[in-house]
Amino acid sequence: MSIFLDRKSIRHYDKNYKIPKEELNSILKLALRAPSSMNLQPTKLLVIQSNEAKEKIRPAMLGNHLQLDTSSAFILVLTDLNKFVTGKAVFKNSYDAGILPKDVYNRQLSIIEERNKTYPLESIVKEGFLDAGLVAMQLMLVAKDRGYDTCPIGGFNKESVLKTLGIENENLMPVVIISLGKALEKGYDSYRSDLNDVVKFI
Repeated sequence: MSIFLDRKSIRHYDKNYKIPKEELNSILKLALRAPSSMNLQPTKLLVIQSNEAKEKIRPAMLGNHLQLDTSSAFILVLTDLNKFVTGKAVFKNSYDAGILPKDVYNRQLSIIEERNKTYPLESIVKEGFLDAGLVAMQLMLVAKDRGYDTCPIGGFNKESVLKTLGIENENLMPVVIISLGKALEKGYDSYRSDLNDVVKFI
């Protein structure tokens, strides 16, 4: 339970500490176990670590420079708007691995192909943001469990951040950035509304 209560948004990290690649991959793999609509897994992660890459995205940041400068990793969480096409591979791999029965595989492919023709972009975006949010929250909790701290960042130019890195892909939509590293501050306590003010049983 402590990771839920101890997690705080941390903005100042030990800039000399580098999370080992194996450890970082382990955190990301667990984060990506989060559920997604139809299990299409549209959430993609862009891990920004080098000073060169950090400098490239600096113009797109609306503040939040302390996190950018000191974190071990700046993780850009994106959603794939082309999920009904790219998501087919998830079901193919699941079928090939013997996880998904053939009849279920064929049924899911049929549904995906139909939705690719008719599903509104607005719904794809909304679902994508929900799916990405689940991954982002899971990432922050896994990181805390491993002794690291994080901060979710929405203050950046979502239209230009990919272009600053030289990435041109109209199907990838930025959702949030998660800074990750070893904390050099305790963070702030924050008030949470009383359960009775936000929950209603009917």
